[in-house]
Amino acid sequence: MTYAIAGDLQGAVYQHLLGDSAVSALVGTAIYDALPMGEVPETYVSIGAETVRDRSDISGAGAEHRFTVSVISDGAGFARAKAVAGAIGDALLNRDLPLEGGRLVGMWFDRADARRTGKAGRVRRIDMRFRARVEDNQTV
Repeated sequence: MTYAIAGDLQGAVYQHLLGDSAVSALVGTAIYDALPMGEVPETYVSIGAETVRDRSDISGAGAEHRFTVSVISDGAGFARAKAVAGAIGDALLNRDLPLEGGRLVGMWFDRADARRTGKAGRVRRIDMRFRARVEDNQTV
């Protein structure tokens, strides 16, 4: 198993979302792995938790990363949050994201959960779960 390129994968996802024209048209640079101090935008993206499993084989070290990308919005209704979530899905799927320490074999959409949270359910949150298979440059 390898966890060595987890940071590379997160960085590649972040950079790709930041550089995607459809995502940036909807949220600008409001893409975080930790919320900034002070006021946050009405709608933003958070790169969150992950679970990693060994996927090494005779050909080399590898891992499957299941990670969450969340859209959080206190705007009225789910329409804006769903538009951002759709743009994120389009941006990440079927893309070759460069990884310094290895290679992205593939990325797939796993599932999404949309719900109301916060005081009186005023915040809309969509948690999208993706599955990425990576190979490390090292051998088993």
